[in-house]
Amino acid sequence: MSRGFYIGRFQPYHNGHQSVLERIADEVDEIIIGVGSAQLSHDPENPFTAGERVLMITRSLKDLDCPFYVIPIEDIRRNALWVAHVVSMAPPFGVVYTGNPLVRRLFEEAGVKVHSQAMYERDTHSGTEIRKRMLNGEEWEHLVPVAVAEVIREINGVERLMEITGSD
Repeated sequence: MSRGFYIGRFQPYHNGHQSVLERIADEVDEIIIGVGSAQLSHDPENPFTAGERVLMITRSLKDLDCPFYVIPIEDIRRNALWVAHVVSMAPPFGVVYTGNPLVRRLFEEAGVKVHSQAMYERDTHSGTEIRKRMLNGEEWEHLVPVAVAEVIREINGVERLMEITGSD
């Protein structure tokens, strides 16, 4: 059985993530999705909680034809120990999928096989771009799975983002 690992902050989970995970599902028997920086929320770069991100991901992938596990992973801020931390928090896996150069390097140095996945329309499909559009009152919902837009409405996520980026 092959099991792949994919990590991101998912702030928010978007169609680019969905596209990558659908491609990974064609290559492995199971997917472990690491919700990185799980301890962060309620700030402009990380407005959503780990639990909210887990909800976004699980609802968006409900029809994925591949078993998956969503594991929140807190930062430890020590790159030399980070891979061991991830391995201790996740089920065993044989390959890591990432486009992040640091994540790639750290796992390769630890002897873990790494595959780079091509990013999907990276200019528009990024958490930074989506959060910017939310703040500017621009269209953003077409950049995320329907389930994510529903979760963000359910938790008043746009209002939260506007409040936490405001000044007093």
